[in-house]
Amino acid sequence: QVQLVESGGGLVQPGGSLRLSCAASGFTFSRYTMNWYRQTPGKDRGFVAGISPSGSTAYDGNSVQGRFTISRDNTKNTVYLQMNSLKPEDTATYYCNANAVYWGQGTQVTVSS
Repeated sequence: QVQLVESGGGLVQPGGSLRLSCAASGFTFSRYTMNWYRQTPGKDRGFVAGISPSGSTAYDGNSVQGRFTISRDNTKNTVYLQMNSLKPEDTATYYCNANAVYWGQGTQVTVSS
């Protein structure tokens, strides 16, 4: 049974940092491209960052380039999203995704003073 379990969300002040984690099980993690998406109420889920099996990365350049870093640990079947210099517009539910097929349940990130 495939499972993606996100953690690390919460409330943070503008300019602060959070690290999201996504623990995967039920599939061969090292062979999958892993992605982070985010969604706010009334809007479509949007791509944030992705990392290939070889470690190549891609980001939504319009909004997170230079502030967010995606990484993976294949020994722990976990993908991370380090988020720095957070802005109120980063407030969203963040979802982990595997190869555009499997989804986690999401973790809420709220950036507010």
